[in-house]
Amino acid sequence: MAVSNEIYLRAEGITKRFGDVELFDTISLSVHKNEKIALIARNGAGKSTFLQIIAGKIDYDHGIITQKNDIKIAYLEQSPHYNGNLTVEEAIYSDFKDIQELLNRYEQLLIADPKNELAEITNRIEVRQAWNLEVDINRFLTKLKLTDKSKRIDTLSGGQVKRLALASVLLQKPDLLILDEPTNHLDLEMIEWLEDYLMESSVTLLMVTHDRYFLDRVCSRIVELEDKKLYSYSGNYSYYLQKRSERIEQHNAEVSKAKQLLKKELEWLNRMPKARTTKAKYRIENVDIIKEKASQRLIRDRIKLNFPSRRLGQKVVNLYNVSKQFDDLQVIKDLSYKFTRTDRIGIVGKNGSGKSTLLNLIAERLKPTSGHIDIGTTVSVGYYRQDGLSFREDKRVIDIVTDIMEVVNWGDGKKLTARAFLNYFLFPPKMQQVKVENLSGGEKRRLYLMTVLMQNPNFLILDEPTNDLDIITLNVLEEYLLQFEGALVIVSHDRYFTDKLVDHLFVFEDNKTIRDFPGNYTQYRSSILQKKSIEKNKVKASGNDLIATKKNDYSKRLSYNEKMEFERLEHEIDELTVRKKELEILINTETTDHNALMKYSKEYNDISELLEKKEWRWLELSEKA
Repeated sequence: MAVSNEIYLRAEGITKRFGDVELFDTISLSVHKNEKIALIARNGAGKSTFLQIIAGKIDYDHGIITQKNDIKIAYLEQSPHYNGNLTVEEAIYSDFKDIQELLNRYEQLLIADPKNELAEITNRIEVRQAWNLEVDINRFLTKLKLTDKSKRIDTLSGGQVKRLALASVLLQKPDLLILDEPTNHLDLEMIEWLEDYLMESSVTLLMVTHDRYFLDRVCSRIVELEDKKLYSYSGNYSYYLQKRSERIEQHNAEVSKAKQLLKKELEWLNRMPKARTTKAKYRIENVDIIKEKASQRLIRDRIKLNFPSRRLGQKVVNLYNVSKQFDDLQVIKDLSYKFTRTDRIGIVGKNGSGKSTLLNLIAERLKPTSGHIDIGTTVSVGYYRQDGLSFREDKRVIDIVTDIMEVVNWGDGKKLTARAFLNYFLFPPKMQQVKVENLSGGEKRRLYLMTVLMQNPNFLILDEPTNDLDIITLNVLEEYLLQFEGALVIVSHDRYFTDKLVDHLFVFEDNKTIRDFPGNYTQYRSSILQKKSIEKNKVKASGNDLIATKKNDYSKRLSYNEKMEFERLEHEIDELTVRKKELEILINTETTDHNALMKYSKEYNDISELLEKKEWRWLELSEKA
């Protein structure tokens, strides 16, 4: 959908500080109707803060925000909260109390029938697109795998609460949708559904996400927050990478040129300290301008990691008929596998299928219910866990690292102090003194990742390592993992990350078995789609063959009237099936006509009953000898 000239929201000259820390300085952004914008920045640069400002959740120090009067904004925060005593159903309906009141009033007016108010209420319901609220709620909760609406909020995981909040903001059908890390806690199937939904939707979108395939498919503009400024790129993620690289080269060339010019100007000033001509005065004043430009830092797009890994022997980790169940719940069934030193394995499966359980078995945090796991004597496991953040909030960043080791082995006989090591991981000296409680979620994740890698593992297990990490850190991590010489096992919903790093997959099947697929996630997904297409064509072909066989066979055995009825039934069943599918689409789309919805529902029920009767009669005739 083409981007409109109509501006939904404009932020001008926005400045925000937290104490002595300035996050951004006089930044501006205009959001046009139909745009789909992604905001990219390093962790701690202020991405979430900027979204909160745009959504009207927190104040800002300077600037002005204006929005079109009649637009509706919905905002998905990074860590949403609900009353723990509510059920899923109560929580999601609590966001639509006004619609419930409208629908209840409509039901009352159908009986009392004061026509003037009924027309007004009907119009308000249509404006809110509220006729299908219950159907839509069930559809979105099913897609996001929250099917038990009676569960209390305080029994849900953090990921389930995030999915509930995501369902709620999508159901609000806003004009401007603001999403902070919407793909966190979604499995691959849900991410692909959300991707398709946002691509097809006319909603205007502003979001923060590190999912690069998502960015590439959904977004029409990338906005980068760097050095307290915003840089805008009209295009998807691939276009952004190209143009960002060009901007960095140009910036660095300008800084280098300014430094050379500054050197010459300073030499000139030293030679002519008493010059007082107009031209001389101009050159003296110009030095300050050049100095400011020359003092800007060169942008270094990434750092390079070269951690050594400990020597790994022939025997790594061997699994023999491993099964795991919790009470009556079978999670893993009869898994046998011998890991090698060069294994690079991705693990895929639905949420709750047992991926983290398998990792905990390999890391000996859990014992198998049956079977045996044999781990080689040279294996040193590094395990980055989803729930691994356990730092004391009152400790400084530097203390977290030095508590583990003062000096880090850097490879090739080199050693780094803890301070230098932190600097490499984008924690400059000033940030090293910051307490953990003042770090962003992504900065805490980056610090935790450091504590795993610095211990030089040779068998690395990463459980959702991309959650909350910014794209720059992800690129650094990917470079390290591409050079990593040990065995690697990854669970990640980030398809780009997985595709880049793994060469085969463990696929959790519905029957609790695990299939070894040779290839990455995109290749696996393509194979699934291809298989479904082949199966669909086979079913269609076999169905056509069966009908042809039945026709040839039964035409000899049926009476003339039965033969005519049999052929007529085939046409009628086809026509009724087509109409039934049409009605399913009409009922599930966003119709705003309540009377039409009731009409479609009645016709759907009538056709279903008639179709069942005709199919039974067709079977009756088909079985006649």
